[in-house]
Amino acid sequence: MRRFLLRRVAAVPPTLLAVSSLVFLATQVLPGDVARTVLGREADEGSVRALRHDLGLDRPLAVQYASWLGHFVTGDWGTSYTLRVPVRALLLERLGHSLFLAGFAFLLLVPVALALGLLAGLFHGRALDRLVTSTTLALGATPEFVTGVVLLVVFSVRLRWFPASAQPRPGHDGLGDTLWHLALPAASLVLVCTGYVARHVRAGTIAALEGAHVRAARLRGLSSPRIVVRHVLRNATVPATSALGVQLQYLLGGIVVVELLFDYPGAGALLLRAAQDKDLPTLQASALVLGALYMLVVLLADVVHRLLDPRIRSEAAA
Repeated sequence: MRRFLLRRVAAVPPTLLAVSSLVFLATQVLPGDVARTVLGREADEGSVRALRHDLGLDRPLAVQYASWLGHFVTGDWGTSYTLRVPVRALLLERLGHSLFLAGFAFLLLVPVALALGLLAGLFHGRALDRLVTSTTLALGATPEFVTGVVLLVVFSVRLRWFPASAQPRPGHDGLGDTLWHLALPAASLVLVCTGYVARHVRAGTIAALEGAHVRAARLRGLSSPRIVVRHVLRNATVPATSALGVQLQYLLGGIVVVELLFDYPGAGALLLRAAQDKDLPTLQASALVLGALYMLVVLLADVVHRLLDPRIRSEAAA
């Protein structure tokens, strides 16, 4: 495990360097002129050239990249062109909101996906298995904005059980009120992600039920609930760790539509707005920070998978 961690950690700096270069180059090919976007269409050409010079946009790309990366690693992420605030404080605040929403959705996703996958695996080939599999597959194939709109129409407009906006009301910022406002956004994310994880749990459950240790436990007279808890559940969760890691990456970076639909001030909505406004400091910092988070999630998922699967530990030790 130590050698594995050292190899993975050593790969982080060159990977982040490659990601930073790709992010920088991608922001340079966006259509439109940054200075013109900031000043507006009515600005004269002299003002546009002056602003481009002040922002350093008239320098060679290599010089711009080196300057941006050097400032970024020292904690200076620049100032937003459109909002006129430090990017670092703005991004960290929005990222905190996104992490809270993603964490809430993930806490709901884990027990729901495990329970449905376990049920489908225990009733493999029966009506309950077909019902769970087909329903979760259909929900997973439905875009999150469609699921979110349906939830809004049913539970907010028609039934009025939940608010349409994910932002708590002024003066009502307690945890309970916050989670109440995040119920529909989190539910739309969970419905999209459940099927992928549940299928892995189902496959792990079926494989565990067909294992020799389960047959031996049945011959010893152990009850079905004890067999499920002691022998099936852990083996069924091992293949789900990678699936959960993939879905956590999606929850961290793929919630732009959900944040926009439910008017939630997260990092995804900030990233999209920065791309639309050609706010390069905000766009570059957001993309690089989210890329670093993806790498961290992948590393954590691999570590958890190795800890849960004794076969991988045995191969590593050998």
